[in-house]
Amino acid sequence: MLATLTLLLGLPLALGTERPSCAPLVPVTFDSSTIPQLLGQWFYIAGASRYPPHLAELRAVTFEAFSFSPGSHENELNISEIIRMNETCVVRNSSRTQVFQHNSTLVHVGEDGVISMARLIQSDKDLLVLNHINIDFPNLSLSARTPNVSKEHMEEFKAHLQCLGFTEEEVFYASPEHACPLPGGEDNADPHLG
Repeated sequence: MLATLTLLLGLPLALGTERPSCAPLVPVTFDSSTIPQLLGQWFYIAGASRYPPHLAELRAVTFEAFSFSPGSHENELNISEIIRMNETCVVRNSSRTQVFQHNSTLVHVGEDGVISMARLIQSDKDLLVLNHINIDFPNLSLSARTPNVSKEHMEEFKAHLQCLGFTEEEVFYASPEHACPLPGGEDNADPHLG
């Protein structure tokens, strides 16, 4: 009887210390309203990857702002990027994203072909959480409409990363403090852009 009572009293403590189960990354189902919601300015916030080429770029990027504009075809978006890599600001206007509605996939295409493939993960409408799928390494990135996100949104993103096996040391953050000037002299860190 005493052993049973001890077991029953200890059960809530044991259950309370279990690691919470990880929810699967649920991709957005694309429809005709999805593409217009992607248009406009985005700020890269954080990312993690174990894919060596992506990892090298994540280490070097201290700031990135990008925007999507309508492309020349229905399911195509042009991308303009302003990136600070190490101490150099780079402007790129030569890539595009193809949107495949049938499998809810975004394909980033540059001058030399496909750069990456990703699924947009369900989240807040002002967040862009991308799970890259064309590589055999876990990879997740967070971008937002403003250069900063709420503590709650960051904690949610970190929970996804933890479920993918990333540690805090493997997460790379961009900072609006390292913003590059927009063409015309405007400050890219202004949260009212977009």
